[in-house]
Amino acid sequence: MNIDLHCHSNLSDGALPPADLVDLAIQREVEMLAITDHDSIDCYREIDLLTDSIKIITGIEFSTTWRNNGIHIVGLNMDLQNHDLLEGVRRQSAARTERAHKIGQRLQNLGFDNCFEGAQRHSGGGQIGRPHFAQHLVDIGAVSTVQQAFKRYLGAGKAGDIKEQWADLGEVISWIRGASGVAVLAHPTKYKMTRTKLCTLLEGFASLGGEAMEVISGSQTVSVTQSMAGLCQQFDLLASCGSDFHSLGQPWAALGMVSKLPANCVPVWSRWQ
Repeated sequence: MNIDLHCHSNLSDGALPPADLVDLAIQREVEMLAITDHDSIDCYREIDLLTDSIKIITGIEFSTTWRNNGIHIVGLNMDLQNHDLLEGVRRQSAARTERAHKIGQRLQNLGFDNCFEGAQRHSGGGQIGRPHFAQHLVDIGAVSTVQQAFKRYLGAGKAGDIKEQWADLGEVISWIRGASGVAVLAHPTKYKMTRTKLCTLLEGFASLGGEAMEVISGSQTVSVTQSMAGLCQQFDLLASCGSDFHSLGQPWAALGMVSKLPANCVPVWSRWQ
C-alpha cells in the first residue's frame, strides 16, 4: 500500500489547502492519508472523511519537550470529538499564539519590525509557525532564503527557538490515548541526538504510553531506515511512515513518495484495519 501518515496543510505551516492536499494524494495514488497539522485539527472541517477515493486517518502533530529538547508527537486515528483532545488542542493553539508574539518581539529586538504581522499574513489565518516568520524575513530582505532565516534566527538555539510553553510529553500522549488514538514519535532522526540519547527518549516515550515511532520520515537512506526499524523492534513499538510534506518542490518530503516499511516492522495501521 502507498501510505502517508504525516503531512501538513496551509492551516498549519504547509502550502496547500486541505482539499487540495487530499486531491494531490489521490493523484499520487496514496491509499491511506493522515493530515497532521501542528497542534490543530481544523483541516478535518474542510475535507470528506468518508470519501471512497482514499482512506483518511485523523491526525495531528503536537509540540512538546523532553529534557529541554523540542519533540513532536503525532496522534493518529483519534476521536476528534473527544473532550480532552479538544482541550489539549485549545491549550496548544493558545501557546502557539503566545510563542508567535514572543518570536516577533525577539526579532524586533534584533532590528526587524512588524514580524508578527508579517508572519500572520503568511499564515493565511491558520496557526503561525516559524516558517511564516522565515518567509517574512525573506520578504523584507533580511535573508535571501527560508533556510538562511532558520540558520541565523529561527533554528535550534537561535532567537526564534522558543519551546518552554508546550505541554509536557506525558500530557500530550494522554490527550491522544484519551481520544482512542495512537501516539507516534515523529521523525526521530531530526532531533540530532546520539543513539544513546535517542534510546533514552524512546524508553521514556514508551513508559508514558507512546505506542509507535516513525521508522520512515521523508526521503532517507536504507541504512537509516534499517537503524530506525531496529529501534522500533527494540522498544516494542509499532512502525509508522510519512513524507512530512509541506509544499511542492521539496523532493526530500514529497507527498505519497514514502518507501515501504521493512518486513520486520509491525505497521501502526494494523491497529485499525
